[in-house]
Amino acid sequence: MAKAKKQKRQAKAKSRAARARKPARKSVAAAAKKPAAKKANGNGMPRPSSKPYGHAGKALDGVRILDFTHVQSGPTCTQLLAYMGADVIKIERPGVGDITRGQLRDVKGQDSLYFTMLNGNKRSITIDSKNPKGKEIIERLIKHCDVLVENFAPGALDRMGFTWEHIHKLNPRMIVASVKGFGPGPYEDCKVYENVAQCAGGSASTTGFRDGPPLVTGAQIGDSGTGLHLALGIVSALYQRNRTGRGQKVLCAMQDGVLNLARVKLRDQQRLKHGPLTEYSQYGEGIAFGDATPRAGNDSGGGQPGWILKCKGWETDPNAYIYFITQAPVWGPICDLIGRPEWKTDPDYATPPARLPRLKQIFGTIEEWTMTQTKFEVMEKCNAVDIPVGPILSTKEIAEEKSLRETGTVVEVDHPGRGAYLTVGNPIKLSDSPCEVKRSPLLGEHTDEVLKKELGYSAKEIAEIKASGAVTPPEKPAKAEAA
Repeated sequence: MAKAKKQKRQAKAKSRAARARKPARKSVAAAAKKPAAKKANGNGMPRPSSKPYGHAGKALDGVRILDFTHVQSGPTCTQLLAYMGADVIKIERPGVGDITRGQLRDVKGQDSLYFTMLNGNKRSITIDSKNPKGKEIIERLIKHCDVLVENFAPGALDRMGFTWEHIHKLNPRMIVASVKGFGPGPYEDCKVYENVAQCAGGSASTTGFRDGPPLVTGAQIGDSGTGLHLALGIVSALYQRNRTGRGQKVLCAMQDGVLNLARVKLRDQQRLKHGPLTEYSQYGEGIAFGDATPRAGNDSGGGQPGWILKCKGWETDPNAYIYFITQAPVWGPICDLIGRPEWKTDPDYATPPARLPRLKQIFGTIEEWTMTQTKFEVMEKCNAVDIPVGPILSTKEIAEEKSLRETGTVVEVDHPGRGAYLTVGNPIKLSDSPCEVKRSPLLGEHTDEVLKKELGYSAKEIAEIKASGAVTPPEKPAKAEAA
């Protein structure tokens, strides 16, 4: 009997051990119901998409931009973000809109090219920020969006009641990005435009010819250049927000932006302390340097001597010129091409230091050769032997250049009012975020859409908003009837 009891106890123990080895049915079922975690790679990021390149959405999909900008610097920034896929909602004054809609107008009664070429891929909503209902809409948009961009005069946003503190209270994740003329300092309250920025940022004082006045450049480095800087700041702030969870202020001063683009001139300012700037043509002409970086005409800023030379047809074509660089590694091919092979061994020409005092005469000789051919013929022959040259392309030639159309750099866009127009597409090409350039919006074209779909207003509420004058222009007083 004792033996039987012992066997029974051993059997029970085996049964308990077996059950312990088996996972409980309940936990297995629960595990089956639990959603599988997203697989990630080593750094915690999602695994690479299996979709074909160009089919995985835009780079800034899901980012919402509240665009208070006008004229050029701000719109340049927000248009670039829109090209990258951001949803840009442009706020404009009812009945007026961005002032550039009517500036430099070439088609009567239609938005100007000044406006259309800086506001593609955006939505337009009209709001009177002084109207209580209008202010309420703006506050709801602040809560709805990721970034607010403005280029008002200093203090204007604060006077509208939208201080950084108020905005951050409404939406702690909001990034507030601003373009101003000057950064903090004695000039921060000054109003600045394109050419003022060029003059204050070191560009104008170093542009032009030595015996002439300072010049501004045709490239909009003050406005558009600063807008590009601001876009980089915004994208950086968005990336940092992924880690911190909070927004921040982003400031780009136009003076700072111009100086960044003219940094080589600040480089040369410091070099002056140690002697003359030998790559400047005035050195070879025996003209002394002053205490500031001089205007250098068409001298190359990269240490390789260069100059703009006449080509065939220059007498009647103002752009029949080419920029020619006498780069040291290709000095031999240059000598052969222009018919001066003896310069390769002549001690007065064979080395860069020997050539510096003779640059004017050297470029004069090269120009005798370039004047016998068109700028495109010169380019073809020089490129064949790796000589760096650049034809002076007119805006007409650029507009008609087939390759720029094919790459989406120059794009023809259709507009319901003015018809087709050319614009500059996205200058940044992303292989997995293709850009589709769309026309600029009509004034207030998307007001109803934004109020309803983005902010959730009902039809009745939208009607009340319109009746309040928050999104509609004030009625013009009726003209008195003639007696």
